[in-house]
Amino acid sequence: MTTSNQQRAVAWWLFACCAMVFITMVVGGVTRLTHSGLSIVEWKPLIGALPPLSEAHWLELFAKYQQTPEFQKVNHDMTLDGFKFIFWWEWAHRLSGRFIGVVFLLPYLYFLARGYLKGALAGKVFGFFVLGGLQGAMGWYMVKSGLVDDPRVSQYRLAAHLGLAFILFGLMFWTGLGMLQSRSATAGEPATRRLGNVLVPLVFVMVLSGALVAGIRAGLAYNTFPLMNGHFLPPESFVVEPWWLNFFTNMALVQFDHRLIAWALMGLIPWLAWRIAQENPAARTPALLLVLWLAVQVTLGIATLLLQVPVALGAAHQAGAMVLFGLLLWAVHAHRRA
Repeated sequence: MTTSNQQRAVAWWLFACCAMVFITMVVGGVTRLTHSGLSIVEWKPLIGALPPLSEAHWLELFAKYQQTPEFQKVNHDMTLDGFKFIFWWEWAHRLSGRFIGVVFLLPYLYFLARGYLKGALAGKVFGFFVLGGLQGAMGWYMVKSGLVDDPRVSQYRLAAHLGLAFILFGLMFWTGLGMLQSRSATAGEPATRRLGNVLVPLVFVMVLSGALVAGIRAGLAYNTFPLMNGHFLPPESFVVEPWWLNFFTNMALVQFDHRLIAWALMGLIPWLAWRIAQENPAARTPALLLVLWLAVQVTLGIATLLLQVPVALGAAHQAGAMVLFGLLLWAVHAHRRA
């Protein structure tokens, strides 16, 4: 049975929301890389959407920023013009997040009133809106961690903030794909489906490990490849006590873990793509794109590391992770449809 026009409309709306999540993540990545994320010290979901409209307002916001640890310990010589630069990045990131809510809620109400969304599907899609709200709250919770003593946000909260964005993106993208493709019998071998079920969470774990790398700025150390300053596993990888804390706070081990997962994905993703292409000809396009983008993403990661995380490459590498995640979901989903 062909997909109805109503289903198509809902699917493309969900894809538009995915695009907004992607854009917001990219702006957030630049915000982090330019050290702009602690410039706005208050969370005002509604009136905070308005930028400063007068010089007096700018001076007021700058005075509040001057009370933060980041200004006092790092940017104590910052001028008002310098503050405006970091402010605009953080403001753009927050505004983009607010815009997602508008792009989601208004069409949702329209589709609900017209009967495009019913029953369990309506509740499921509304859950995406709730998750988006939690994502915004997690963003502020993350920022608060850098406004106390140490002018750095918690790497755990950063990972949670980025992880929620990927979960929201993945749920909306998967739901949209399901509305575009007919609900027929599953295709492909069960072993391939199981491999896909393993790789989707593994890519997600890869994303979280990347957030830990960014949170403790581990990308500024061990800027060699393929070895880490001449070692496969640096000898200082377990110097922190207790031992398990090394996986979250030790630059050597955090970066090693990120590399190790990348090596695993470089072998497993092409294998999955080959199996998908062999078993389901209709899924060959996403399978091929998945392998091609994997090569791009790995190249971006290596270049970002060797050049010590320039803003453009760092943002591109983070954006590439969501592209890879989306292509993997598309390939796995297409493989399951005859």
